[in-house]
Amino acid sequence: MTHVTKTARTTTETVETEAGTARITWHEAKKARLVLAVSHGAGGGIEARDLTALAEVLPAHGVTVARVEQPWRVAGKKLAPAPKTLDAGWRGIWPALAKSGLPVISGGRSAGARVACRTATELGAHAVLALGFPLHPPGKPEKSRADELLGSGVPTLVVQGGNDPFGKPAEFPEGTYALVEIPYGDHGFAVPKRADLSQDEAVAVITDAVVEWTGSLG
Repeated sequence: MTHVTKTARTTTETVETEAGTARITWHEAKKARLVLAVSHGAGGGIEARDLTALAEVLPAHGVTVARVEQPWRVAGKKLAPAPKTLDAGWRGIWPALAKSGLPVISGGRSAGARVACRTATELGAHAVLALGFPLHPPGKPEKSRADELLGSGVPTLVVQGGNDPFGKPAEFPEGTYALVEIPYGDHGFAVPKRADLSQDEAVAVITDAVVEWTGSLG
């Protein structure tokens, strides 16, 4: 069951999943050729700077953006559930994301990126966008999650902060995915004031990279 609320700029849709009620905020492209579905991490929501910027920029390039709130976030809980529950929520949301018949890029930031990678092949995702992929817990490189990234099975773009404690770009293994570094960026792509790159410029690197990448997808 879904419930849809429209405003002048966006459409908000709730979707029932076995993990609870999820919410999708749609940012429609006039002549869409792709859908980019992106979810949040374990410690934040869809108002994250990267997700907000993509929703503002991509529709002008033929990509409808769906910002997805997992059921635990909609329910107001502060802690994300186990990975299997996150995956179950994403599976339940997927039919609503794919209902247009357009190819769907499965994406997310941090924990949401892991979900996208783990479920991409199963759900028939066209590609994966991994924003701030948490390659390992901070300070614990031995606990690598590289197998999730390498196992996505579809074209994958990783956008990673140069100073991300969850995995700096140089720590990533070789693979068929593409990786774009955001200089000086932390896990949330924040850059320090002393950097020779402003915050707005850092965000532009993200959106430019994703625009170029989505334009290259067949």
